Amino acid sequence: LIFIISLFLGTTITISSNHWVMAWTGLEINTLAILPLISKSHHPRAVEAATKYFLVQATASTLVLFSSMTNAWYTGQWDITQLTHSTSSLILTAAISMKLGLAPFHFWFPEVLQGSPLTTGLLLSTVMKFPPITLLFMTSQSLNPSLLTILAILSVAMGGWMGLNQTQTRKIMAFSSIAHLGWMTIILIYYPKLTLLNFYLYAMMTAAVFLTLNSMKVLKLSTLMTAWTKAPSLSTILLLTLLSLAGLPPLTGFLPKWLIIQELTKQDMAPAAMIISLLSLLGLFFYLRLAYCATITLPPHTTNHMKQWHTNKPINPSIAVLTTLSIMLLPISPMLAT
Repeated sequence: LIFIISLFLGTTITISSNHWVMAWTGLEINTLAILPLISKSHHPRAVEAATKYFLVQATASTLVLFSSMTNAWYTGQWDITQLTHSTSSLILTAAISMKLGLAPFHFWFPEVLQGSPLTTGLLLSTVMKFPPITLLFMTSQSLNPSLLTILAILSVAMGGWMGLNQTQTRKIMAFSSIAHLGWMTIILIYYPKLTLLNFYLYAMMTAAVFLTLNSMKVLKLSTLMTAWTKAPSLSTILLLTLLSLAGLPPLTGFLPKWLIIQELTKQDMAPAAMIISLLSLLGLFFYLRLAYCATITLPPHTTNHMKQWHTNKPINPSIAVLTTLSIMLLPISPMLAT
């Protein structure tokens, strides 16, 4: 409880601060609060994940502090929105990319997610991404557009390609997260509110998927294949949530992609829009594979599988609410477009 309260405290401090040092303090509190949650299971893999996470986040925090100090040295400004010095904005972009796990600084994220339990994995992919994204949101007018576009396209490509041959559900979710961050980054300069909208919807859909996997106790694709006997209705709904995460119409996940592509074409960035749309097809492939394993019953092969007992345990209401939202929010798009 203490660690979770500290987590939300750190996030709140960062997103409500105006001064760089306060933002940095919030990020540090966040990092220190999530470490025990990662290494809770005392498995060597979990300890390794916590160590990797600590080293990466410490480096990124140092870079955030360094960029803000450089900016203050040249301009005398400690205000977050006044990041005008070009070198400091480049260093800040690198630092926040490291914190978020944007390509080419993404290598730590799948490893850390694989070493932590599913609930902690959910926190790492949603709550822990929020403070760095708000920092990007506040400094968006002084960042370098071409650099961000390159990072974004790289992230979507890496998230798609590296997720293709994974069998661990947590790693697949990690690569999906990297690809979604690419979509958020590409639009950041032109329409920052879309970045936030994309983040909220992504967090909601990811929460639905993680909680579903957690309630079915699924860590590998092979366990997902036999989970349909345990909770058939949940597996069926997981299919739709995964397709929504892939961004297929008429599900919620299509909404941010549609608005982002529309905005990019308005900004004369049709080539970039085309590239990331094509690269997100790679992501669609592994979501489809997850969905296939979740809903198609046993694949035809000779080895006998242990079927799991059907449980009549009621489904968690939060899963129900999140899943419904992840599937049915597309009709509100006219309201958002205005």
